Amino acid sequence: MKANAMNVAAHPLTTKTPDLSPWWLRTVLIVMVLGFAGLIAITSLAYRNAPPIPAQVLDAQGLNLFTGDDISEGQAIFLKYGLMNNGSIWGHGAYLGPDYSAVALHRIGEDIATEIARQQYQKPLTELTPGQTAAVYAQTAVELKTNHYDAASSTLRLTESETSAYRKQIAYWTDYFLNPERNGGLKRGLISDPTELRQFSAFITWTAWASVANRPGENYSYTNNFPYDPSVGNTPVPGALLWSALSLIVLLAGIGIVLLMFGKFDYLGWISTGQHVHPHLLPGQASAGQLALVKFFVVVALLFLAQTLVGGATAHYRADPGSFYGLELEKLFPSNLMRTWHLQTAVFWIATAFVAAALFLGRSLRNDEPRWFEGWVHLLFGAFAVVIGGSLLGEWAGISQILGRWWFWLGNQGWEYLELGRLWQYLLIVGLLVWFTLLFKLLRPDTLNDSDAKPLVRAFLLASLAIPLFYIPALFFGAKTNFTVVDTWRFWIIHLWVEGFFEFFATTLVALLFYQLGLTQRNVALRVIYLDAILYFAGGLIGTGHHWYFTGQSSVNMTLSAMVSVLEVVPLTLLTLDAWDFVRTTRADCDVCGKPVAIPHKWTFYFLMAVGFWNFVGAGIFGFLINLPIVSYYEVGTQLTPNHGHAAMMGVFGMLALALMVFVLRQTSSDQRWVGIEKYVRAGFWGANVGLALMLIMSLFPSGVLQVWDVVQHGYWHARSLDYIGSERSRLIEWLRLPGDLVFILFGAIPLAIASIKGWLDVH
Repeated sequence: MKANAMNVAAHPLTTKTPDLSPWWLRTVLIVMVLGFAGLIAITSLAYRNAPPIPAQVLDAQGLNLFTGDDISEGQAIFLKYGLMNNGSIWGHGAYLGPDYSAVALHRIGEDIATEIARQQYQKPLTELTPGQTAAVYAQTAVELKTNHYDAASSTLRLTESETSAYRKQIAYWTDYFLNPERNGGLKRGLISDPTELRQFSAFITWTAWASVANRPGENYSYTNNFPYDPSVGNTPVPGALLWSALSLIVLLAGIGIVLLMFGKFDYLGWISTGQHVHPHLLPGQASAGQLALVKFFVVVALLFLAQTLVGGATAHYRADPGSFYGLELEKLFPSNLMRTWHLQTAVFWIATAFVAAALFLGRSLRNDEPRWFEGWVHLLFGAFAVVIGGSLLGEWAGISQILGRWWFWLGNQGWEYLELGRLWQYLLIVGLLVWFTLLFKLLRPDTLNDSDAKPLVRAFLLASLAIPLFYIPALFFGAKTNFTVVDTWRFWIIHLWVEGFFEFFATTLVALLFYQLGLTQRNVALRVIYLDAILYFAGGLIGTGHHWYFTGQSSVNMTLSAMVSVLEVVPLTLLTLDAWDFVRTTRADCDVCGKPVAIPHKWTFYFLMAVGFWNFVGAGIFGFLINLPIVSYYEVGTQLTPNHGHAAMMGVFGMLALALMVFVLRQTSSDQRWVGIEKYVRAGFWGANVGLALMLIMSLFPSGVLQVWDVVQHGYWHARSLDYIGSERSRLIEWLRLPGDLVFILFGAIPLAIASIKGWLDVH
């Protein structure tokens, strides 16, 4: 196999390349079948093991406090007002405000402890001796840990002290929504209706109960004792430590096996050696349909710029929630709206870049251009514009409570990363299916200008089909579905769709790009696609469950996910093996003749090198840092999560999207016109990468480490509270993010926007 890979002629049209062993594809299929079997099993267990929603909640005298309908309505209120982009539930959500479930649990615990101290010692809690204090908190933990839910009658009975604590919750959350300085920049008086406040408090109280009450027959809660709060008896379950330790053995074994394979089979990797490096795609020769795709990248760059601006505003709400340089910004653009737009614009501009680049590369595999192609490109652009513009406007209208009962369908669903209204989700899926249909028609086997590329094209089409298909689970839940069930399907999108199938699609896209540039041979590209699929799906399918350690899943999920998800790091360590090949390629020395070769896509390769770097750092190092159950128990929902998120999302998918944008701009520009564009691309590359690094080094990483330390010292509720976030040290670290944000915006996003507009104007 090695000899075949090394001796194929440089130009793919000169000879027929022998097929790879069928065991490559068979292995991919085996891994996917086993992975999906495990993932589906875990997902089905979520329905069985989710914390029950009682039909009625009674006080000690048997009087009704609230109902299951109140809990469900309270969850809908939580979503309708966009509060998952203010705070979080069980660690999942935003970081501007508190973790609602953790705050409610701690306050309920303190209220019960205060009542016990008064009854038994006739003293305030603060005046007790250490022994008396320990006894009071031990009794509090026993009371809260005791599960009074009766499954037969679907009834939950609260003790007298728990009932009193619940009633205080309503007053607490009423006050919380009054002051933007104390709630992370929400609109003043966001929720004022007494019925909505009562139902919201019922939902939050239920989340607190589920996080502390022991599962029937177990000595840990429905959320595996999350959040960490020793005062109510919530400490790590033994499995969190055990499976974390054992997973390290799996990680080391996986890295060892794969490195052994790369040592034995030196044909594995991206860049083909022993051949002339001459591109087959010449700049300035784009077709009418390809030129029509350039406007997609103007939208990409403008959305990227918009995302950076609203991201800066979101960060400012953490540094100074009560004022935006003297303006009451929360009146028009509250923090939960800013964060909603920050997430949605990121998804949109990256997905738009991938969609347009796929069509561009697909067209380049044909000698002719179908008559229908250019027209459908324009129609697809219009469809994307409607979905993007309509959903962003709908999110503003929904959070502003303009849409009434249509908020879920036309406005803001409220689920983090899936905020766009349900109607826009349907339209997005339809648009992606139309896009795939165009690709399928464009890449029919009888139309290809290179029959040797057919296996690559098949892999590319399958990866493309997975994009609309695996977004469909976003439709499997509503505003009142059990939170555990929703979070299970939500991470089918966030992890499986983005980190799994978008990753696979990106690999096939880059493989097709390299093949057409003449930098890699067909079989080399296919091996990379198959190997990445094997490695990513081996850890990434069942590994999706590492997001579900503490969201109401049982210990079965923790066991499987911890042992498997560490394998996600293995392919990321392999990026270093190809690093020098990428550097050497940009230096453009021919492997055979040793003479300099003009590589017109230098900046595309620079962005691709950035993808490799940030994949290793952001997804590999920072992702692994928070992946182990014992670390995740203390960390989830702290600043180490966006530290990983920014480095991985922007550093990997964002940089890849920008690489594809630069590639298309260069392909559609002549050498003379490119001179005027390249200087902005150069500035954008360094500005985006330096700015991102400054954000992480100066703010997100140190902020996350200090916040986790506060969790360990004082409990999760405290580290997520506004008292901690608003402390002088925390605010200082937030302000230290400003230099990185400015570099990223001024020298990264703005130059790239100018480059895209110039590239579009030059071809029109």
